[in-house]
Amino acid sequence: MSTKVSDHILERLRAWEVEHVFAYPGDGINGLLAAWGRADNKPQFVQARHEEMAAFEAVGYAKFSGRVGVCAATSGPGAIHLLNGLYDAKLDHVPVVAIVGQTNRSAMGGSYQQEIDLLSLFKDVASDFCEMVTVPEQLPNVLDRAMRTAMARRSVTAVIVPADVQELDYSPPEHAFKMVPSSLGMSHYAPVPADSDIERAAEVLNAGEKVAVLIGQGARGARQEVMEVADKLGAGVAKALLGKDALDDDLPYVTGSIGLLGTRPSYELMQDCDTLLVIGSSFPYTQFLPEFGQARAVQIDIDPHMVGLRYPFEVNLVGDARVTLQRLLPHLRPAKNDAWRKKIEKNTARWWEVMERRAAVDAEPINPEYVAHALNGLLPENVILAADSGSAANWYARHLRLRGGMRGSLSGTLATMGPGVPYVIGAKFAHGDRPAIALVGDGAMQMNGLAELITVAKYWEQWADPRLVVAVFNNQDLNQVTWEMRAMSGAPQFLPSQSLPDVAYADFARSVGLGGMRIEKPQDVQGAWETALAADRPFVLDFRTDPAVPPIPPHASLDQIEAAALSVLKGDSDRAGMVRQGFKAKVQEMLPGHRRREDRPGTGEDQ
Repeated sequence: MSTKVSDHILERLRAWEVEHVFAYPGDGINGLLAAWGRADNKPQFVQARHEEMAAFEAVGYAKFSGRVGVCAATSGPGAIHLLNGLYDAKLDHVPVVAIVGQTNRSAMGGSYQQEIDLLSLFKDVASDFCEMVTVPEQLPNVLDRAMRTAMARRSVTAVIVPADVQELDYSPPEHAFKMVPSSLGMSHYAPVPADSDIERAAEVLNAGEKVAVLIGQGARGARQEVMEVADKLGAGVAKALLGKDALDDDLPYVTGSIGLLGTRPSYELMQDCDTLLVIGSSFPYTQFLPEFGQARAVQIDIDPHMVGLRYPFEVNLVGDARVTLQRLLPHLRPAKNDAWRKKIEKNTARWWEVMERRAAVDAEPINPEYVAHALNGLLPENVILAADSGSAANWYARHLRLRGGMRGSLSGTLATMGPGVPYVIGAKFAHGDRPAIALVGDGAMQMNGLAELITVAKYWEQWADPRLVVAVFNNQDLNQVTWEMRAMSGAPQFLPSQSLPDVAYADFARSVGLGGMRIEKPQDVQGAWETALAADRPFVLDFRTDPAVPPIPPHASLDQIEAAALSVLKGDSDRAGMVRQGFKAKVQEMLPGHRRREDRPGTGEDQ
């Protein structure tokens, strides 16, 4: 039997050690589907419920494995559905390859059914490499370049294969004019800056007396080196959300997340420092960094296109974080005194006390902060966590203390709704022997999560560790947007857009053979977590949480607080609960030991 182009695509993916392709079928990839049948389903075709979920699963796989995620879809609507997940990968710098079908070459340009100009459609999301295969000899070069480019640039690439090309006999490129042969593989490389640039960076850092370090996901492979730099300079370390698992939250000088979902000690670290070192992060919110001119700054990033962004850095080092820090460390001098470090550690310890008290505040029926706080002490040492966008991301950012080999991620730059459940599905195909937990709001669960429970039910018995827990923060409100309306616009809750129906999430899970439990009392929260983490199958926990618990940042400005108060006066449907919960949460920050505003002049921060 002759080898078809579709057979060769799968053969080449196997040669690249691709083990899973997250996909949904359609007639635009019928040739590939037939090839999968001939190839004994290798690499494994993982059937999502929707192409967007397939893309998200590829992103989750790539984020938690460090390998290229591969997804596939049919022509027309299938290709369009991939886009949101692919943009999530592009904006978070995750290597993903999309393989997409197209109508027959003979029909192109004829306004044929499901004919979309896919090269134009993917021009932005796959800007690093997007190519359509029109003759067999283009393979394997096109596929090799797609894989290699995705890896090298940590981005999205796309390969478009018309349906009739999939069915052609494969013939390799020849040793001839206008033929492009190719080869497999790509070795690891670790670029480092020039010695003169290292010395310039050391001069800036050594001159500082109050050094702040901000790390992102690019620092994940440099955990030991970051600790050594922080100890040598007496610095505090804040973390962008994508870098939450890059350094242990139990270290006393790690101030936690930064930004809109961040912590007070991270905010104070940036407000008070005189020197800033950013490692492997493109954290976008400039207003949470030091005032311009306040701090001398150094950036380290492996991507030359990402240096010099966000802040007026004095030295931009292009290089691998680990190797660059190893080169930098011998040039750094120990801090002259430990007063700055002690201040950071005191502020951080105080923050965790505040979080514990906030989690203990009574709510109706359950405080969502307590749901996350109760999980913290039960986290398995090798857990993989995903948080969906929305107020659930606040509790993930502020209450969970990641440590050791724990991994966690979310949709960082795109901040799209809906990737929480598919992320952990992708994670389980990467690490079937590790437990996974998704923290999702009821909006995200209704948007994407419910259907993907069917995918979980289809595949979970393949995983060595069956534990996959989906925790739904069920407050019957699109809560993050509700609070943004209150805090940013002074607008009351608009029920037609914000109110959500109550859904029996646990019942649905049980209906497809998974475990499920609805929790309506705070005293049952910890037991529910323990039950789910000990279960012999994936489990859904439906926590009935109070929408009046404010997810607004604890360092909210006076203007934001005033806007929230105005929304009450304008007739917010939940104004009594909002005032009650907001007041109780703020009280925890004003207890003895918390610094008043006048103790920190010039911050403009409400205390």
